[in-house]
Amino acid sequence: MQLSAHPRRIDVLVLGVCLLASVAAAQPQPAGIRVQGPGTPPQLGFACCEHGIPEMQALFANPAVIPSLQTLRASVALPILDFSPQRAAVVHQLNQANVPVIAWIMLSKEHGFYLNADNVPLARNRITAFDQWTRANNLKWVAVGLDVEPNFAELGLLKGHPLRLMATLIRRSFNEHRIASARRAYSALIAQIRASGYPVQIYQMPYIVAERDVHSDLLDRLLGTVDVRGNQDYLMLYTSFAHPVGAAMIWSLGRNASGIAVGSTDGAATPGAAPLNWTEFSRDLIVASHFTPHIGIYDLEGCIRQGFLPRLESMDWSQSVVIPADAVARARRFGLFLRAALWVGPYLAYIILAAILLIAWLIWHWRRRRKSREISKQNTPQ
Repeated sequence: MQLSAHPRRIDVLVLGVCLLASVAAAQPQPAGIRVQGPGTPPQLGFACCEHGIPEMQALFANPAVIPSLQTLRASVALPILDFSPQRAAVVHQLNQANVPVIAWIMLSKEHGFYLNADNVPLARNRITAFDQWTRANNLKWVAVGLDVEPNFAELGLLKGHPLRLMATLIRRSFNEHRIASARRAYSALIAQIRASGYPVQIYQMPYIVAERDVHSDLLDRLLGTVDVRGNQDYLMLYTSFAHPVGAAMIWSLGRNASGIAVGSTDGAATPGAAPLNWTEFSRDLIVASHFTPHIGIYDLEGCIRQGFLPRLESMDWSQSVVIPADAVARARRFGLFLRAALWVGPYLAYIILAAILLIAWLIWHWRRRRKSREISKQNTPQ
C-alpha cells in the first residue's frame, strides 16, 4: 500500500484495527458449512514432472496414464526446466494423444525455479528461449503458465542469519519501486506471450487475496511476489500445508478466483507436509469447483501413486461435503488477523516513530517538572 496514494491519519488507522478486532470478537461461532458439488466435472489440469527427464519419460510410458487423462479430458502443466530433445519428445507424445499441454515456465534450480520481482531479466530470457525452442520443434501448447512465488532458496539461506534476514526484509518493506517496476515488466511480458498466440495462466500465492482486499503490497515487497493478471489466475490453495483448516481455506479465499489449484497429493513433492488422502482430496475438489470450473491439481505423480485417477473417472460431482465449524472459525480468525496486519504494516514504521517521540516527550516533560519542583523547593524559605 502506498502511503501517498492512501493518506490516513494514524488515529483513524488504529480505530479501524480496533473495530476489526471488536467485529472478530463479536462474530458468533459459525456452524459447519455444507457445500454442494457442481453436478458436472470441472476442467481439470495436472501439474507434473518436476523431478527430471527419466522420471517424466517413465510417467508417460505408463500405459494407464494417457488414457486416464483422455477420459478425464484433463490438461497437463509440463515444467519447462530445460529445452532438451527429450522434453520436446514428451510434448510431442502428449500432442499426438490430444492431451492439452500447458508450458509451465520455470527457471533453473540455481536461480530458484520460480518467477519473482528479482529475476525479471531471467524470466524474459526464458520466455525468448522457450519461444525459439517451441518453433524449432513444432510444439503445441494450449497456454503458458507463469509461477510467481518467493525465492524460497534465498530465504532459506537467510534463515540461518536472523540479523541479515531482518535487515533484508526491512529494506524491502520500504522499496516500493522494486515491486512497481517488476509489475510493469511482467505485464509487458504477459502481453508479449499473448501476442505470440498463447493464453497466460498465473499461479498465485494464497495471500494475494488479503492483499487485494486491503489494497496492500506489503507481502509482495517482503517476499518478492508480483500481483499480475493473466487470462486465467489460479490460487494455489494447498490444504496439505494446513490440515486442521482444510477446505475452510478454499471456502475463505476462493470466492473470486478464476481458477483454484488444490493439493498436494504427493509427499515426495512437499517434504514436511502430509499429502492429501482421497477423502481430503475429493472434498477440496468439490469445494473448489463450487467457485470455479477450472481446477488445478498438484500433482499427477501423487494421484497415480495413490490410485486417484480411476476414482476421479467415476467421481460423483453432485455430492456435498461439510466443512467443520472449528475449521471455518480458524480460517475466519486467520483472515481477519492477516488483513489487519497488512493494513497496519505499511504504517508500522511511522507508528514506531510516533511511539518513540511520545516516550521522548514524556521523559522530557517528567524531567522538566522534576527540575521545576527542585528549583521551587530550593527557593522556598525554610
